[in-house]
Amino acid sequence: MTRDQRGGIIFRLLGLLGFVALLMILYLLRHPLMRVAGGFLVVEDRIDHADAIIVIGDDDFVGDRAFRAADLFRGGWAPLVVASGRKLRPYAGISELIAHDLTSDGVPTAVVIRFDHAASNTLEEATALRGLIAERHWNRVLLVTSNYHTRRARYIFRKVLPAQVALSVAAARDSAYDPASWWQSREGVKLFFLESVSYVVAHWELRRPVT
Repeated sequence: MTRDQRGGIIFRLLGLLGFVALLMILYLLRHPLMRVAGGFLVVEDRIDHADAIIVIGDDDFVGDRAFRAADLFRGGWAPLVVASGRKLRPYAGISELIAHDLTSDGVPTAVVIRFDHAASNTLEEATALRGLIAERHWNRVLLVTSNYHTRRARYIFRKVLPAQVALSVAAARDSAYDPASWWQSREGVKLFFLESVSYVVAHWELRRPVT
């Protein structure tokens, strides 16, 4: 065996050992890395007084989005709350359920605005709500959605809404998604991967300015 051959074997062996060491490090750090990844999806803006709080659909089974919005309303952050949701039937929809949750959580019926739409995704819902915001001449809105959905929702709404409309996002807890342990449940894993892919898709869809 020549010196060059022996040197090649040694370098390949060192490369293999380095690769194995890297895998071991990643394995040992898997939980902190997954917590960082899970937390990336969640954003929480500084809360400012707004013209309206907007709860976007679909809420979870226990109504966590509506609960967070009701808490913000009770804190005096906005005088109106919009229950936004897609139509399920000509006579009923998600907005009706969110409005019911809001009033059950102490928001007066008189300040709840039901907003029905036919949107099938967040981008279409943002486009529909842009019309309502323009019609009402709102300059500041506070958007409430589930924690895992906040980063994508904020990106989409800031792309869709006019620049003069100030948008803040408030995260509602979700019983199916804990950023610190999402990988420990089937629903948490599903939400993480679906939302991660949807965030990439949103960037692709909105790569050009919205008109």
